[in-house]
Amino acid sequence: MTVESTAARKPRRSAGTKSTAGKRTTARKSPGTDPELVQLLTPEGERVKNAEFDKYVAGITPEELRGLYRDMVLTRRFDAEATSLQRQGELGLWASLLGQEAAQIGSGRATREDDYVFPTYREHGVAWCRGVDPTNLLGMFRGVNNGGWDPNSNNFQLYTIVIGSQTLHATGYAMGIAKDGADSAVIAYFGDGASSQGDVAESFTFSAVYNAPVVFFCQNNQWAISEPTEKQTRVPLYQRAQGFGFPGVRVDGNDVLACLAVTKWALERARAGEGPTLVEAYTYRMGAHTTSDDPTRYRGDEERVAWEAKDPILRLRRYLEASNHADEGFFAELETESEALGKRVREAVRAMPDPDHFAIFENVYADGHALVDEERAQFAAYQASFATDIESGFAAGSGV
Repeated sequence: MTVESTAARKPRRSAGTKSTAGKRTTARKSPGTDPELVQLLTPEGERVKNAEFDKYVAGITPEELRGLYRDMVLTRRFDAEATSLQRQGELGLWASLLGQEAAQIGSGRATREDDYVFPTYREHGVAWCRGVDPTNLLGMFRGVNNGGWDPNSNNFQLYTIVIGSQTLHATGYAMGIAKDGADSAVIAYFGDGASSQGDVAESFTFSAVYNAPVVFFCQNNQWAISEPTEKQTRVPLYQRAQGFGFPGVRVDGNDVLACLAVTKWALERARAGEGPTLVEAYTYRMGAHTTSDDPTRYRGDEERVAWEAKDPILRLRRYLEASNHADEGFFAELETESEALGKRVREAVRAMPDPDHFAIFENVYADGHALVDEERAQFAAYQASFATDIESGFAAGSGV
């Protein structure tokens, strides 16, 4: 299924209504034109001019455009495979990015190799852009490791489950590289729900006061699990930056070109010593918050259908076709590559070895501790009891 975003609009909520199924839903106005929204590609795939941000994508080549399209397609295929794996019991949980591919690929491709990225737990597209093998993202969700990659190999931190805390880490890191005089920048990803966290407000304060070279990239997918954005703020999220003394901008999060351009601009500001920027990528979470969530319980079909009509991937495909930048051979080859990626991910997950049960006792204390030794011994006896019970069952003829 393809999904596509219409032009975004300011958050607004009307009185709750009853759906045909008798459930309470959120009745919202259809998305309309937002003059505050930076957009370079319309939902129909038409290129529009923007005096401020056109220059940041002016030199983009047809090959690079096809690369952005490939990034989004393969990221979505990986995400779909991970969702299927969870449904089949291969993963404990999965946080899908469906519908947010343009925000992640556009911003991710704007970063330089020496920039440092602090993600939450849904930035699979950004990880792809940073060169992290997608199979490494799945170990934590399978429960076999605590991350699966070396953050310093790709300048991409481990996924952060604690909501909003990574923005403080990013701010501190940015303050550090500023003191070192490094010509690089930091980007921190978070969602609209995290924008209500105190950690994010503290990050804004410290980054502004110390002029830290950090970009705060908020993917406003409009739902913090079941909480709509208008229950968290009375103004668009990007306007919060004004109160902290640095610029904020709202970009069409389903427009990969606009996300690329705006993020390039914000990162250049950071590298030039002009301090932090808040980018609000206005997008939509097409699926569930995670695979443990049922979005039909708190939002109506009409809202989802309105956004499905204009998918970020379909938007770029329309532009590629209208500009004669891609032919059917390209799309067919990409489909083959997409299926190969899905197969590789599935096989890699099923081949992941179980972790050492006793690894949890390692590195608790630098020099060891008697209590940890006692706990390890108790755990060893507990594990051994399973083998004893099985052997006893066989000896009694009852099987396992």
